[in-house]
Amino acid sequence: MENLRRDADGGRVLSLDALRGFDMFWIIGGGTIFESLVGVWKHPVTETIRTQLEHVKWEGFRFEDLIFPTFIFLVGAVLPFSLSRRVERGESLVRIHLHVLRRAAVLILLGLIYNGLLRFNLPETRWPGVLQRIGLCYFFAALIVIHTRWRAQAIIVGVVLLAYWAVTMLVPVPGCQAGDLSMQGCLSSYIDQQLIPGQLYYKYGDNEGILSTFPAICTALLGALAGQWLRSNNSGSRKAAGLALAGVACVIVGYLWGLVFPIIKILWTSSYVLFAGGWSLLLLALFYWVIDVQGYRRWAFFFVVIGTNAITIYFLDGLVEFRRIAEFFVGGLAHHSGQLEPLILPLGAFAAAWLLLWFLYRHKIFFKV
Repeated sequence: MENLRRDADGGRVLSLDALRGFDMFWIIGGGTIFESLVGVWKHPVTETIRTQLEHVKWEGFRFEDLIFPTFIFLVGAVLPFSLSRRVERGESLVRIHLHVLRRAAVLILLGLIYNGLLRFNLPETRWPGVLQRIGLCYFFAALIVIHTRWRAQAIIVGVVLLAYWAVTMLVPVPGCQAGDLSMQGCLSSYIDQQLIPGQLYYKYGDNEGILSTFPAICTALLGALAGQWLRSNNSGSRKAAGLALAGVACVIVGYLWGLVFPIIKILWTSSYVLFAGGWSLLLLALFYWVIDVQGYRRWAFFFVVIGTNAITIYFLDGLVEFRRIAEFFVGGLAHHSGQLEPLILPLGAFAAAWLLLWFLYRHKIFFKV
C-alpha cells in the first residue's frame, strides 16, 4: 500500500505506517520470537503469551485474531488520504476507478500465485486467501468511499452487519437448523462448499470465504471512517481522544453482541467486526497520540521500515526461507547457546527479513501494488 499519508494540515501521519509495521511484525516473525520464549523460560506468563499468539479454533478471541482485521482496517484508513490526493491532482473519476480496479486485481492475482496458482494444479488450488480478501475489501471500500460521505458509510456498516447477523441466524442449511454456527452447519460453510472450487482452508468452508467477505468490507470501512476523522481539522489531541472513545464503544458493543452472535474470526461475525475494530481503533489512537501528537517518532522507525513495504514482505515471507538464512549465519551460535537455543533462530530469521526491508527503505524502494 502507499506509504505516505498526510493529514488535513499537510503533515505526515507517520502512525499509520508504524501501526501497519507493528501489525506485520507479528506475521513475519515477531509472533514466533515471542512464542519461543516459553522454550527459554517456562512460566505462566510466557505460556499465556504463547496462547495469545495462537488462533482460537472457532469461537473466542485472542491477540492473534486481531492481526488480520487490523491490517484490513488500515487498508481502509489510508483510503481517504490516497483518494483525496488523486482528486487534488485533478485525476478524472474514470482514472481513479481504473486505479482502484488495477490495484485490487493485482492483489488478488498475487494471492492466487501465493496459493500455488502457477503449479497449474487447479483441483488442489485454494482460491480464497489473505491477499484476495485484502484486494476485495480494498476494492469495495474504495468504491464506497469515492461515492459516499462518512454518514452513508457508517449506515452501510450498520446495515451490512445487521443483515449478516439476520441471514446467518435465520437461513437454515439443508440438514441443519437455522442459527447453527458450527463449522459443519453454518451458512457460510455451506455456501463455500457450493460455490468455491478447489481446496477449502478448513474442511467445511474457507477462512476467507464468500459470505464472510461482506462483514470484512465493513472492517475496511471502519478504517476509512477513522482515516476521515484523522483528516479533519480537529486538534491532534481531540483526534486521538475521538479514536479512543470510538474504540471503547466498539469493543463494548462487539462484546455484548457476541453474547447472542458469537465472536468467530473464521466467520468474521458482526460482533467480531466491532470487537476487533474497536481494538484497532484503540491501537491507532495510541500510535497517533504518541507519534504524531506528542512527536515521539524515533522509536517508531523499527516498525515504519516494515510498514512501508508490508505487502512486499508478506509475499516474500511465503517464498523466501528466512529461517534457512538464519541457520547459515547463526546456526552454530544457536546450537551452542544452551537455554537460549529456541530463541536464536527465530531472532535470526526475523533479522534477515528486517534487514532486507531496511535496505529497501534506505534506498527508497517501495513496491506499490
